[in-house]
Amino acid sequence: MHWHNFGPIFLSAYLLGAGLASLHALLTRPDPRSALSWIAVCGLIPYAGVALYALFGINRIRRPQLTWGAANAVPVAAPAYPPSLAAQVRIGDALTRRPLEGGNALETLHDGEQAFPRMLEAIGSARDSVWLSTYIFQTDRIGRQFVDALAAAVRRQVQVRVLVDGIGEWYDWPHVVPILRRAGVQAERFLPPRLLPPSLSLNCRNHRKILIVDGSVAYIGGMNLGGREVGGSTGRRMSDIHFRLCGPIVVQLGETFAEDWLFASGETLPAQAITWRAGGCTCRAVPGGPDGDVDNLLLIILSAVTGAERQVQIMTPYFIPPLELVAALEAAALRGVQVSLVLPRRSNLRYIDWATLHWIPALVRRGVRVHLQEPPFSHAKLLVIDGRYAHVGSVNVDTRSLRLNFEIAVEVYDPDFCGELAAFIAQRAGSVPALTAESMEAIKLPQRIRNALCWLISPYL
Repeated sequence: MHWHNFGPIFLSAYLLGAGLASLHALLTRPDPRSALSWIAVCGLIPYAGVALYALFGINRIRRPQLTWGAANAVPVAAPAYPPSLAAQVRIGDALTRRPLEGGNALETLHDGEQAFPRMLEAIGSARDSVWLSTYIFQTDRIGRQFVDALAAAVRRQVQVRVLVDGIGEWYDWPHVVPILRRAGVQAERFLPPRLLPPSLSLNCRNHRKILIVDGSVAYIGGMNLGGREVGGSTGRRMSDIHFRLCGPIVVQLGETFAEDWLFASGETLPAQAITWRAGGCTCRAVPGGPDGDVDNLLLIILSAVTGAERQVQIMTPYFIPPLELVAALEAAALRGVQVSLVLPRRSNLRYIDWATLHWIPALVRRGVRVHLQEPPFSHAKLLVIDGRYAHVGSVNVDTRSLRLNFEIAVEVYDPDFCGELAAFIAQRAGSVPALTAESMEAIKLPQRIRNALCWLISPYL
């Protein structure tokens, strides 16, 4: 049989695949421009277009949902917040299905030098359980300290569960999950790539960083586990912020971890309940992800920005915002709100820096103050509104975090804590001058073309 006899079969397979992928894009993509782009890719690039859509275009999964909040709700303290934030509370109520909880204590930990010793100490003193979720878990000297601490907890008969993202694990070699398992630690991967059955979801990554010890203390923030979070002999490569939390908010974070663990392992973890007051902060966990929680984070951030009365402060390592957020920031600046963006001058991903530079001129013209921090690269993720409301966790201000990844954030309603974060961001912003419209106009044409090309593909970065 000659190869040309297979022509009709290949053509039929191409048309069927392109048709099914295009129909899926038409019915599921939230943006008509995105749907049209994927339909064009599937139709104009034979076979490869469908493969690209399967890798990058299918961004929704279903996971089991838990209801710990309803089962273990114990009113330990009445939530307190300014009346001006009542609308923000209502949108959080509607989107998260989690109550606002009073009686929490939060502590800010700068860089691995502050965060890692406290986290290792907590694991070392665990009596009942250690639940750990991270995107990257390096197997360098720092990562091995966590492996040893987790293994020691297992030997003390502590229930240890470790969840590592299936793509994030590939950032380091050797991979950590086999090392953990050999040490007796029960570890799983979240959506790992595999051949049988075939699965390669490059999106839908678990970017959450959560450590919960004995159901009573939690750590969240932007830090992965490894040496890149600490200084070395050649100087610090990056800086970051983590947070230690105590109080009822730990139960909500535990529910988020338990849902991820059930999806990855099939095991249902025991419910936890906290009945004691740890401090005066009012908080709520806000999980986001490409499932039932899609757009939660974006809508809550949009609500906070549009409700700002005096000041919006954002510190983020990657800034590729959805158009809705760009409009909200510009509108806030135009109505007299002081809007400050504190971004790295150079991140670890140059193409994202270039895409970001395409957004900045329009924002600057509308009155948004943009400050580009000098090295070391700041990986911190903070949103503070009027010094009274803060949003902390693992969330970057980009499409990947806001719509494609599984992320975790905590809303904080507390003027003291939020005021400290506001002062920190202001100090960082004050260390470098804000960009001006004149400096934006001075960007040369080849750089503008480069920035625009990166912006063009920014929804997929």
